[in-house]
Amino acid sequence: MGHRYFPHTSADIAEMLKRCGMEGLEDLYSDVPDSLKLKRGYDLKPQMSEKEVRDFFEGLAIKNQPLTCFAGAGFYDHYSPAVIQSILSRSEFLTAYTPYQPEISQGTLQYIFEYQSMMTQLTGMEVSNASMYDGTTAVAEAMLMAVAHARKRNRVLVSATVNPIYREVIDTYAHYHGVTVDTIPEKDGVTDIAVMEEMLNAGDVAGVIVATPNYYGILEDYTGFADKVHAAKALLIMTAPASVLGVIRTPGEWGADIAAGEAQSLGMPLNFGGPYLGYMCCSKALIRKLPGRIVGATTDADGRRVFVLTLQAREQHIRRDKATSNICSNQGLMALYAAVYLSLMGAKGLREVNEISAAGAHYLAKKLVETGAFELKYPDKPFLNEFTVKFKGEVKLIDFMEVCTSCGCLPGVMLADDELLVCVTETRTREEIDRYIWRAETFSKATLPSFAENRNIND
Repeated sequence: MGHRYFPHTSADIAEMLKRCGMEGLEDLYSDVPDSLKLKRGYDLKPQMSEKEVRDFFEGLAIKNQPLTCFAGAGFYDHYSPAVIQSILSRSEFLTAYTPYQPEISQGTLQYIFEYQSMMTQLTGMEVSNASMYDGTTAVAEAMLMAVAHARKRNRVLVSATVNPIYREVIDTYAHYHGVTVDTIPEKDGVTDIAVMEEMLNAGDVAGVIVATPNYYGILEDYTGFADKVHAAKALLIMTAPASVLGVIRTPGEWGADIAAGEAQSLGMPLNFGGPYLGYMCCSKALIRKLPGRIVGATTDADGRRVFVLTLQAREQHIRRDKATSNICSNQGLMALYAAVYLSLMGAKGLREVNEISAAGAHYLAKKLVETGAFELKYPDKPFLNEFTVKFKGEVKLIDFMEVCTSCGCLPGVMLADDELLVCVTETRTREEIDRYIWRAETFSKATLPSFAENRNIND
């Protein structure tokens, strides 16, 4: 036995390797590049007491540098009400994670049903599934859904203004499903509708994917988009951060057939990269093509309201070649998180969150331009809480980024050597925004050393 906690003997391991046609355990990792392999031992003591373990991880946590976040690009630093954590830990929700047996899964099934109901209202669509892994896979699944609906068409158009990380996952899904993905070019930061019409005229398009707001923070005007897409017998897929749908026109109002995207903005902490929550909603006509779980409400023999899984079109329930997707579970805990957040905030609270965010973003954008260090890349385009600026300073934008980070501020996401995507949410205070403005103004007038020495706005 190689390790006291591993049940496999050396003979067991040898037999498994033989069955796999390998000589040693290292052969299992032969496809992993050497540059990614750890070539040293783990920096761990051979044994530690409970207190030593706690101290060890607290020491690791201290190394994390908390930053005042002005970055967005699809993931947003919104406030998380403390009561959510308390509600999530209640035993009523600790029923079977995979709710195949409704008799013992009513807690899980009910909160998923409530989540679905609220997401349909938020997106303006008729149907929602039980959630998905994250926004990128949700949009990629929406692409496959459009292709499945079109049957003999396997070409999808994606606007150049869609988040690049979504596009990367879309391309990966498309590669292994034989789907052709083409890009609708952008013009002045928005989707070029004239070029889209030309591409649709080919008659082989199954779906079109656009974003609101788009990757640059712009609120695109999609008037007439749905009509043009539907005239070409294709489906319109729209993606948006869930929170902003509380104040802008919804995918349903734009005439979209499918709404899919990331719901992390519904109060979920960034947590250094997850977990996240993908949402997917659609028109009722497409419900049988909708991947993942769907929870429905009914009544039992005694007339009591109960919840069950319905319209299950996953490979666990039907023939594999007839399944709509291999998505076999949803982000259950995160769906509960979103349901509790939306229940607490309500329509009024969600509107207030976005109004505060928008006011802060417009104030910051105006003041950044006044510093002379930045200019808006798309000055004539409307935005909500995120905008793109061009850096005009004599030094490099990366220097501004590095100095701000050293001062405890993440000023945005670099899109190019001189372009910065900046976001403001309701968690950013006026003092934090003014400190950002001061840094930009000081940076444009001072040398790097003097700027780094004066880290406080009051200095």
